[in-house]
Amino acid sequence: MATPSGSADVRKFSTKGTPITPEERKVIFASSLGTVFEWYDFYLYGSLASIIAKQFFIGDPTTTFIFALLAFAAGFIVRPFGALVFGRLGDMIGRKYTFLITILIMGGSTFIVGLLPGYASIGIAAPIILVILRILQGLALGGEYGGAATYVAEHAPEGKRGAFTAWIQTTATLGFFLSLMVILGTRLATGEKDFEAWGWRIPFLVSVILLGISVWIRLAMNESPAFAKMKAEGKTSKAPLTEAFGKWKNLKIVILALIGLTAGQAVVWYTGQFYALFFMIQTLKV
Repeated sequence: MATPSGSADVRKFSTKGTPITPEERKVIFASSLGTVFEWYDFYLYGSLASIIAKQFFIGDPTTTFIFALLAFAAGFIVRPFGALVFGRLGDMIGRKYTFLITILIMGGSTFIVGLLPGYASIGIAAPIILVILRILQGLALGGEYGGAATYVAEHAPEGKRGAFTAWIQTTATLGFFLSLMVILGTRLATGEKDFEAWGWRIPFLVSVILLGISVWIRLAMNESPAFAKMKAEGKTSKAPLTEAFGKWKNLKIVILALIGLTAGQAVVWYTGQFYALFFMIQTLKV
């Protein structure tokens, strides 16, 4: 959905100088809030990696923790593919219904992690299913994040797209904080021993409430006006991936954004947030 050709279409169908309406503000807020919940789901695993390592993998503490991080990495590897799959879907059937698909995949996968038996109960099937669920979450988030930015941009008035899509950038941080708050509250309520035994599942199970809220929000959202107009006029792309990546002038922008900007940003973010957390838990024993 966040394709170079899509951006051109956004510019084409924007109404210059038109102020954003209260309804559009509501839709943008709802879109951002739904994305916060998806990030919450995605970050739960990283925040609880040290405990998940003990539950789903066997070996010494270092080995199990490395395996847990590799499972975490699986969600990142497939995120670009999720952007391609759901981006194409969003360009063909619309943003609203694609949002519903991604939130259901993300929320369902997170809830299942909370119910998934550990290695002691079902053996090797436990880590295999866990990795599959992480892959599904990565695919869903890959489609969600770019799609949300495109959706918000298509609702923003001319000259305000940067300001409004900046709210989507905050969703990652807010989702991370939300996951830590729920984990901390659960840990304090259950006690350290019970939290490591079974209480860690509660934040995953609680996500079903966020899933219900997210689905309700997404059902109340309107289709992007830019996409609705293009569809009504029969101007939607029949081959969005080919148009976006099959032309060098577009492809070079994608490569520059991915390798030159996004990759570096991701390294800084996850090193600052998660590596610091892992170092405190695994090395400093906090």
